[in-house]
Amino acid sequence: MNAFKVIAFTHKHLPFELIGRLHINQDEQNRALLALKSQFGFEELMYLSTCNRIELMLCGETELSNEQLKRLVHSLNARLTDAEINRLANGAEVLEAEEAISHVLKVASSLESLVIGEREIITQVRKAYEHCNALGLTGDFLRLLIKQTIETAKEIYTKTNIAKNPVSVASLAYRQLRDLGIKNEARIVFVGAGETNTTLAAYFKKHKFANFTVFNRSLPNAKRLALELQGNAFKLSEMLNYNDGFDVLIVCTGSSEAIISNEIYHHLRNQESGKKVIIDLSLPANVSPDISLDPLVNYIDINSIRERAEANLQLRKNEIEKCEEIIATKAANFNTLYRERKVELAFGAVPKQIRAIKDLAINEVFAKEINLLDDNGKAVLDKVLAYMEKKYNAVAIKTAKDVLLERN
Repeated sequence: MNAFKVIAFTHKHLPFELIGRLHINQDEQNRALLALKSQFGFEELMYLSTCNRIELMLCGETELSNEQLKRLVHSLNARLTDAEINRLANGAEVLEAEEAISHVLKVASSLESLVIGEREIITQVRKAYEHCNALGLTGDFLRLLIKQTIETAKEIYTKTNIAKNPVSVASLAYRQLRDLGIKNEARIVFVGAGETNTTLAAYFKKHKFANFTVFNRSLPNAKRLALELQGNAFKLSEMLNYNDGFDVLIVCTGSSEAIISNEIYHHLRNQESGKKVIIDLSLPANVSPDISLDPLVNYIDINSIRERAEANLQLRKNEIEKCEEIIATKAANFNTLYRERKVELAFGAVPKQIRAIKDLAINEVFAKEINLLDDNGKAVLDKVLAYMEKKYNAVAIKTAKDVLLERN
């Protein structure tokens, strides 16, 4: 348990732009994370990236001093300046053992989110684990922990009102957009077809917007979202060939670089003089910074959502205490589950040893006596020994668990 650690770079201590510098595109994670695991000698590793946090969950004996954190940050992004590396290392939260367990449960239950009570995080945690597991980065500890984490988050969303009248980053962005008086016939262009844009698209569809275009690196994913919206789908590379203009541009991709450059922005505007709305929910930002300064742009990003998110926190504070009680119980339960699992693993060789003793007794020590038995007697003896073998293994493991968990 003491070998488990979490390194968290979050909106609580660091600006979104700097957190975004640690984002690794999913197609690059195989190389980057395997190298990170090998370089630092981690036994298990999981990487989580959302719109307001980058977290590393790891098992290993490596001591995470400030110097080690700097090395780790540099390994995540070798293009960072010394000043950026220092700020990220100093702003990182490092949690260990039970404190780290509780933190992971809180993250998946949205208690650590920018928007308390948003449900997207549980899916993001699950998908991050599945991806890292598929890369061979995780092991038995993280498997048990994430299973307990998902169960905890589901219980919190079911038994408390933390997600009542759910509010998410996507819903807050949509509310800001509606406050600007956007009409239902507005031309809406999505860049990216991932989870956040799909969630935001559902709000537009629900409120009878009807003019949609979707650009995405993967055309099949663009077509999937466009089909939901009854709109048009194009590959990301086709943006400079698009001439139908836009009223609202919504950008959220997994890219670590700006997707909407000045050239693309002015092309998409199509020389139209009216004011445009740009929503950029990417981390890091996917819209070139100087575009937000254009007087003909209403720019909405993660930072502009923060104020509404803080108001949301005030409304949900009464539920947080209930959630923390559930998390404390589940964290204690995980401690028990983990120790029981250690016993099971430690006793993994016992059944084979018992079987070897039984075979030795039958085939050598008592072979003469057994050969004197008739077929029926041998069959009964086999049943008795098999029964005793099964029960002995179960009793041995249960007794060891009782002693270890001090239940006697």
